[in-house]
Amino acid sequence: MADVRLRRQLESGGFEPRAYVQRLSQQSDGDRDLQEHRQRVQTLADETAQSLKRNVYQNYRQFIRTAREISYLESEMYQLSHILTEQKGILEALPAALRPDLDELPPGVAAFPLRESEETPGPQPQRALTTLLERVEGAEHLLRDSPGRQLLYNGDLQEYEADQAAHLQKVHVFLLSDCLLVAVSGRRGGYRLDARYRLDDLAVVNVKDHPPAKDMFKILTCPESRIFQAENAKVKKEWLEVLDEAKKNRARSEKRRKEEEVAAMAPPPPRSPENTGKEGPRNPFDDNDDAQEEEAVDLELDWILELPEDLDVCIAQRDFEGAVDLLDKLNAYLGDAPLTQRVKELRAKVEDRVRRLTEVLVFELSPDRSLRGGPKATRRAVSQLIRLGQSTKACELFLKNRATAMHTAIRQLRIEGATLLYIHKLCNVFFTGLLETAKEFEMDFAGNSGCYSAFIVWSRSAMRMFVDAFSKQVFDSKESLSTAAECVKVAKEHCKQLSEIGLDLTFILHVLLVKDIKYALQSYKDIIIEATKHRNSEEMWRRMNLMTPEALGKLREEMRSCGVGNFEQYVAEDCWVNLSYTVVAFTKQTMAFLEEALKLYFPELHMILLESLVEIILVAVQHVDYSLRCEQESEKKNFIRQNASFLYETVLVVVEKRFEDGVGKPAKQLHELRNASRMIRVNPESTMSVV
Repeated sequence: MADVRLRRQLESGGFEPRAYVQRLSQQSDGDRDLQEHRQRVQTLADETAQSLKRNVYQNYRQFIRTAREISYLESEMYQLSHILTEQKGILEALPAALRPDLDELPPGVAAFPLRESEETPGPQPQRALTTLLERVEGAEHLLRDSPGRQLLYNGDLQEYEADQAAHLQKVHVFLLSDCLLVAVSGRRGGYRLDARYRLDDLAVVNVKDHPPAKDMFKILTCPESRIFQAENAKVKKEWLEVLDEAKKNRARSEKRRKEEEVAAMAPPPPRSPENTGKEGPRNPFDDNDDAQEEEAVDLELDWILELPEDLDVCIAQRDFEGAVDLLDKLNAYLGDAPLTQRVKELRAKVEDRVRRLTEVLVFELSPDRSLRGGPKATRRAVSQLIRLGQSTKACELFLKNRATAMHTAIRQLRIEGATLLYIHKLCNVFFTGLLETAKEFEMDFAGNSGCYSAFIVWSRSAMRMFVDAFSKQVFDSKESLSTAAECVKVAKEHCKQLSEIGLDLTFILHVLLVKDIKYALQSYKDIIIEATKHRNSEEMWRRMNLMTPEALGKLREEMRSCGVGNFEQYVAEDCWVNLSYTVVAFTKQTMAFLEEALKLYFPELHMILLESLVEIILVAVQHVDYSLRCEQESEKKNFIRQNASFLYETVLVVVEKRFEDGVGKPAKQLHELRNASRMIRVNPESTMSVV
């Protein structure tokens, strides 16, 4: 009952949440009542959500069922309309069938029964075209536009989707002498004009049978294509033949028309003198030479006449190699042929197809396309662009495509686990992609040496993209110097792999990383200096007591790894060491800094590293010098001298030698610092000492 009352209260129209919560807080005895009430409200919310889901699901099922019923009803109405149209055609054809003197219809005009009067003169195709177009809504103007237009063929076809091969609609197609009309069902059993295509702008492609899809052919136009299905194989064959013949006739008529126009515009030939039977003098301004040049190149070959259409088919079917082969064949055939009017017209048609082919190839290389498949996936489009003389554009698009692919691959890397693991993945993705890109570039542009400079510029920008991701993860996240050193070492090793193809980007990597590495070295140097100063402030100058042999053995191993070979002379009995905690800690920290810094080293960092070491050493040297001058107790003073001797004669020597071995050249500043800091005998009775 409480839940029902609560539900009614929440569903009421005047419900105010703020007032309800305030009243509930005043009436509740404690936290437990509020928790129980909250649980009841949550239960009601869950029940309401489940009820809403069930209602939505039921309504969705009813919607699907209704849509299916509407689809069935639409199909039945379409069938009924088709039956009525056929019945009307039969009734209209009945009087014509009863008249013996009625002229027979042309063979291809069987879809519309015609009633022709004896008073209608003229050829049958023209009368049939007039009667047919009167039944097609929106096609009346076709007779006015071209009075000589004739109907060649017509019939019913089924149209399918070009991509998914799904049935779309039933259409009626009219093939005229200069165009192709596609009509759909209209009002009162007639037809409505859906599309009109000029024969010069379309191509016909035979579609192979793939059951259940069969007896199909495709009409290709720019920028769309349509697929039609004939009633059977015989009708399909008739359509293909009549379309091909119509296109050829159209090409011949256009050719004759242009020749007549050229002939009409040409000046008349000079006439012979009347008083002699010989020819008169030759007019130096006549066009006989041009006529001979026109006859020098035969443009009546079938493959030349069909070349524009074949190029359209190749582009539509993505047969880029075939299209470029046809262009190469045409260029080889024309060669150095004179640039006559007909050659200009042919080249104009071909140039339009070349522009469309170039646009398609450019789209194939655009970053909007799928980036899967690696650099090899672009080889086909790149090679065809190069064959078209577009090597610069091919180079630009190829590099832009690869840059997008590598950027996407880097962004898809998951930042999880240790930083070093992520850097391994990052280097593997980037440098592997860069190596594959370089190999593919060398293969595709082997004969275009001018494009290599563009690749070097692109490599630098790609390296900058890599360094941005690298620095963001390694340096911006404040990783330790040891982790940063390992990450930089991994990047250098991967970068050296590019040398196998003659590409060395190590210098670019150094230039891009030098700023971040400088900052990391200076930051770690400041940390060491602060830690050393803190230890110096608490220095008591007492010997180390390691308490256990294990601890002493561990310290020996650490000193040995630091390069200190004479540490045994400072070891006393019972796990005592005749050195202070401050000097030992400084030695270990300084040598660790030097080892990590040498992993990051390259020539641009030489002075930064050297100056950092000098600053760190000076902190310890100055502290020892100050302690010697201020200490009055002779025993402690001797102990300080012993630590100073270890610092000057052992630690500084080890640092100098390790630095010279790591960088390959002497460290003059470290040598001068060691010489200037050597101990000088001090008067035991004096408080002054020189270090």
